[in-house]
Amino acid sequence: MSDDERDGVKLTNLDQPLFEGATKRDLVDYLDAVADRLLPVLENRPLSVIRILRGQGPFMQKNLPKYTPDWVKRYGMWAETSKRQVSYALCDDRRTLLWFANQRAVEYHPTLMTADAEAGPTHLVLDLDPPAGDDFAHVVKAAGLVRQALADSGLAGAVKTSGSKGVHIFVPLVPGQGFEDVAAATRALAARAEQVDPAVATTAYIVEDREGKVYLDSTRAGWNTVAAAYSPRLRPGLPVSFPVAWDELENVVPADFTVSTALALLGDKDPWADAMPGPQTLPADLVEQGHTIPVARVVAMHEGKRRARLRAQEN
Repeated sequence: MSDDERDGVKLTNLDQPLFEGATKRDLVDYLDAVADRLLPVLENRPLSVIRILRGQGPFMQKNLPKYTPDWVKRYGMWAETSKRQVSYALCDDRRTLLWFANQRAVEYHPTLMTADAEAGPTHLVLDLDPPAGDDFAHVVKAAGLVRQALADSGLAGAVKTSGSKGVHIFVPLVPGQGFEDVAAATRALAARAEQVDPAVATTAYIVEDREGKVYLDSTRAGWNTVAAAYSPRLRPGLPVSFPVAWDELENVVPADFTVSTALALLGDKDPWADAMPGPQTLPADLVEQGHTIPVARVVAMHEGKRRARLRAQEN
């Protein structure tokens, strides 16, 4: 049967192709089975999703469409880039998750702050991104540098595959630490990890300056989003972002964890919740160091303009 109903949500055209040989039913069944572990990392966080409609390429959806059911919780936020008020979903329950699945929403990207904005960012996050065509072993080495930098700073984190080529490292935070301080500490942590072994990792924002090293992306903070643990990704094989124990990183590759394989690997466990340390307060020296490091995007913008001027002069 191509249609179904679960938790009051009508699910339609379940046997339609979705992506990479998977059907819409495969997506719905996976998300429903993992809902008890995915929902806790989505709860009360403004959500962006990546959908893929029949005959169209993937697109990111932030603003809820007009036909969204009234029972889907919403969070309004001003979007400076598009100069408009955006109505984000708060995916707090199975019914909302199933509705998104029926909308062919494959990827789930919550913000790093909850709707209770005064509490501040809930996690410090580093996104490790390897150069094109690189081996995952290179990312594992870079993750080890971050783990060392965390330990040297008196901090601890959990790691998961991004569902693409790299990994995400999360450090849970005691509430009330300001956005600017968390963003600064993220920059400082990346700088400290780079210094452990500059031959392996880099904080260079401009791609051509990375010299084949793993990029330690420190720009994810506050209202920025990161693919959630257990979220599928629109990549070959439909991989999912999957928690991995630090000591097991060298024994896996991201392609090990897919919509087809993840449930059997999980069983009834929630390794992301199990691996996550308790909330931590960022050390003052880490925050202070970070405030001396310029914001990467701003530096890259000015550097890009400078290089463009030089090229124009040469021509």
